[in-house]
Amino acid sequence: MASGGSAIRGSRVGAGPMGEQDRGYHADRIQVSYWDELGNETVRNFAANLPADEIPDIIDSPSTGLPAGRDKANPPSVAKLEPYKTHLAYVKERRTEEEAAGLLDEALEQLRVRRGKVTS
Repeated sequence: MASGGSAIRGSRVGAGPMGEQDRGYHADRIQVSYWDELGNETVRNFAANLPADEIPDIIDSPSTGLPAGRDKANPPSVAKLEPYKTHLAYVKERRTEEEAAGLLDEALEQLRVRRGKVTS
């Protein structure tokens, strides 16, 4: 069986040499290390011309999901999570018992008027 075809297998037709001359130049970068509470290091790359105040101080660690900061000796701790609140809990924060009773009486009165069952 004779083999016919390109001597260089797996390359595209017209493909030239790989490298920056064909694909452009890479931007200068800086690497910033972040550490989480468990001591895991995460390295992020940023553009070298990026102002320092635009580089985040805290990120979420991709391996643990914990917050990670730049200071290895003092990594950020996990913020305490608030328990889930129901709609009624939020309403109770905004209204006193007296306000709630007044609103309920007002709503019941409007309902009775609509149904024609108003008692004087």
